[in-house]
Amino acid sequence: MSLSMELQHYLEIRRSLGYNLSTTERILKRFVSFLETKNEHHITTDMFLQWKHVFGKASQNTWNRRLGMVRLFAAWLNSLDPLHEIPPQSLIHCRFQRKPPYIYTDDEIKRIIETASLLPSSNGLREITYPTFFGLVSVTGMRISEAISLNNSDVDLHNGIIMVYNGKNGKERILPVTECTKVYLKEYSRKRNRLLGNTPEPFFVSDKGIRLTDCAVRYNFAVVGKIIGLRTEQQYHKHGIGPRIHDLRHTFAVKIMISWYKEGKNIDQEMLKLVTYLGHKNVSHTYWYIEAVPELLALASQRVEEYVRKEVKV
Repeated sequence: MSLSMELQHYLEIRRSLGYNLSTTERILKRFVSFLETKNEHHITTDMFLQWKHVFGKASQNTWNRRLGMVRLFAAWLNSLDPLHEIPPQSLIHCRFQRKPPYIYTDDEIKRIIETASLLPSSNGLREITYPTFFGLVSVTGMRISEAISLNNSDVDLHNGIIMVYNGKNGKERILPVTECTKVYLKEYSRKRNRLLGNTPEPFFVSDKGIRLTDCAVRYNFAVVGKIIGLRTEQQYHKHGIGPRIHDLRHTFAVKIMISWYKEGKNIDQEMLKLVTYLGHKNVSHTYWYIEAVPELLALASQRVEEYVRKEVKV
């Protein structure tokens, strides 16, 4: 089989095991396409390095993840044909370090949603889908893959409840939404069905009436970001450089935590609720925001100082 066919087979097998591979598919398709333009039929370390050179700039963390994707695919191919090389893990020297989140202001989120409603559309779907998609992520903190995977049956428009069945690590959870969000989702659903003439299975659809893809969502968010000046143009980077759509999830979590501190709530008790709502595997993943966001760190330090002063008086 061609490398493209092998890749399709590989992705089908891994998806059958429950893996969410939207990003992996996008990256590996680009790698395989590069190999095929070079008329190469086998993965080699040298071809990976050539692809890295022409792909464009990215952090060591990003390339470390891409190398991992290629290595898994190469290992699978190597079991079928030993001429496929498995690029060594040491090829990319990387010490994992989480990228500090960008915290959007309320005004920036408003401008993102308003600008998304002006995106050109062949039939009107794009201009209603992306404002709703970006808005839902900003008020629920859903992962991009979770919002993309939503079906109509997962969104209870009567009670304002969203069922997440395709969460990270196979976790399922229930997300209640506000009355305002429920009304917004109802209106999107009504307009979408009217434009399509039917009710599709996916909740969010493209102009073609099919489920959105990870690549399309990130591209359209980047377009909006560049229009409003949040992302800058850069050679080889179609999406430019700047705040990411995933930062909407970070913003949601951080703003909730800031409100807890200002309201004097018990952080440890409230944190367990947020961990569940966000679908984090470990509470430490949620506490990370305190270290990553200066305002939160300052509020946490202030809370500790107040506690110490009270203890000293006692």
